Amino acid sequence: MTAALPSSVRSYHVNSGDGIEGLSLRTHEPRTPGVGEVAVMVHAVSLSFRELLVLRGQYVLPVKPDVIPVSDGAGQVVAVGPGVQRVRPGDRVTATLFPQWLDGPLQPSYLPQLGGSLDGMLTELAVLPEQALVPIPDHLSYAEAATLPCAAVTAWNALTGDGPGIQPGYTVLTTGSGGVSLFAVQLAKLLGARVIATTGRTERDQHLRDLGADEVVNYRAVPDWHTAVRGITGGRGVDRVVHTAGPLEQSLKSLAVNGHVAFVGSVSGDWRPLDPRLLFGVAATVRALAVGSHAQFTQMNEIIAARRLRPVIDRVFPFEEAGAAFRYYESTSPFGKVIIEIR
Repeated sequence: MTAALPSSVRSYHVNSGDGIEGLSLRTHEPRTPGVGEVAVMVHAVSLSFRELLVLRGQYVLPVKPDVIPVSDGAGQVVAVGPGVQRVRPGDRVTATLFPQWLDGPLQPSYLPQLGGSLDGMLTELAVLPEQALVPIPDHLSYAEAATLPCAAVTAWNALTGDGPGIQPGYTVLTTGSGGVSLFAVQLAKLLGARVIATTGRTERDQHLRDLGADEVVNYRAVPDWHTAVRGITGGRGVDRVVHTAGPLEQSLKSLAVNGHVAFVGSVSGDWRPLDPRLLFGVAATVRALAVGSHAQFTQMNEIIAARRLRPVIDRVFPFEEAGAAFRYYESTSPFGKVIIEIR
């Protein structure tokens, strides 16, 4: 079923390595969805650190030339190609970052990703494979839903992607106050965990508590913040760290015996050499992860819908000011997601 597509659409394009200044807005004819494809009128996209890596030429996965960037977006289905059965025009949807990763462990064949080796969502009309689409929880706006595909799914994978995952009564430590960390605070609390968060900004202490953090440690006031974490836990340490910033060494020193570090990365660029004795000292597990599967996204949305979780949004920019949105995200360390809205 194909509805009337617009006569023209606008999309941003960039070559990886060209930076924010390399973003180019162009007008072109829309592409009619083919077999198994769906045309989505995009209403909002959300920026993440991944997008800066793409623009800087530092992303670890391949990026095609002249790519439409940004993996995270939300919109409404306007047309479907032959064979599409799961969605229809009018449905509100987001899309998984890895369209071919439906379930199970990440495999090499699943690595094509939106806004990298595949065109992304910084466009008025995205044509996507049906299997990539995920329904939006009813209580969320398009802007809120656009925050989910990368940061929220990564946080959910960090908390639940290793079998039993977080259980009620566990203690979870989140590092920093970026997008993944904020979702990790919210989701860990919904899963029944005690949550300790770190931040370098005093003014964010109460904001983190409002999201669900039981305790907040300021790593500028306490440079050896793992000592504060161990003090909070009575010397036991935490069951899990969602590590997104700062030295991995201190995350390991914060762990209880048989503790788990979900290693998302380090937006601070702090990649110090690691003493292997820190792993053996507590029989630690360190798991590097890359976002998550369609199944994980769907599972996460069930709890988001049931508990009516609302993502944190810092600022919204219009589509025509996408470059300004990227510069704001890069320079201000926002508390919450930066959104580009498409009207």
